[in-house]
Amino acid sequence: MSDTKQILVGKIVAPQGIRGEVRIQTFTSTPHDFKSLTIISSKFDSDDFKFVRALPNTNVIIAKINGVNDRNTAETLRGTELFIERNSLPEPDDNEYYQADLIGFNVIRNDKKIGTVACFQNYGAGDIIELDNGDMVSFVGATVDMDTKTIYTR
Repeated sequence: MSDTKQILVGKIVAPQGIRGEVRIQTFTSTPHDFKSLTIISSKFDSDDFKFVRALPNTNVIIAKINGVNDRNTAETLRGTELFIERNSLPEPDDNEYYQADLIGFNVIRNDKKIGTVACFQNYGAGDIIELDNGDMVSFVGATVDMDTKTIYTR
């Protein structure tokens, strides 16, 4: 398990309507996961967050935050990152892992280290490993060795 204490699970991307609801881009397996998550934010308390609905065929949900009652206030939350505690996630099965646990792993291609995992990106065509040197490599087809903290790519 990673030393990371918080996992990024979403980001407020826009206000929704005039009553203070917000659109959230989710980074979870399904947007409905937000129904059961305890959200951590620097801008509001976790008890203030309420899942409203998921938008069909997207990774976007609509949420209501107590105390945010108009579009102008909701606009001030644009860009707010939403987290959960790492220890609230179930332990992954054998040969499974959370991407957050791979941060800091060495990345090897053709028996040569090409960098260290800084983060993961996904622009719609699959997961991409962003390396500490700024390079990006596809995660598709990669092999992860949790024991040696190494990712082997093609």
